[in-house]
Amino acid sequence: MATLPSGLPEVVSDSEDLSRFLTQSNHFNSVMAKPAAFLPNPKYRNTSVFRCGTDSERLRQIWQETTDGQRSLKAAAVFKAIEVTNVGLSAIASEPPAAHANLESWPWLENDPELQKARQLELAAQFARASTLMML
Repeated sequence: MATLPSGLPEVVSDSEDLSRFLTQSNHFNSVMAKPAAFLPNPKYRNTSVFRCGTDSERLRQIWQETTDGQRSLKAAAVFKAIEVTNVGLSAIASEPPAAHANLESWPWLENDPELQKARQLELAAQFARASTLMML
């Protein structure tokens, strides 16, 4: 299998830990990430994650390597890539930056934005329930 510049495989394995960096305190509480933390970026129609596991030092290192310094990292929500598959989305490797991936195939319903938001929130809630919050 081919590898990316980071040394990771091109294909995201269902057994991999994916981390969603949380920079807004309203995206989590003291025990878990909130669904809003996982919603897709409307411009790109995907959600950015990193393939860096549960090592808090590695999470901080990747954050420092990939950020412009304008936002501070508050926490990370970590979940297995199988959760992405389970809800019908895809985790697609997208380097650079190193170890980056996107959650793709979110529902987009141009004619019904309310239904679109409801479906996206439903999927995001599943990620929130399946994730472990790591305070950083």
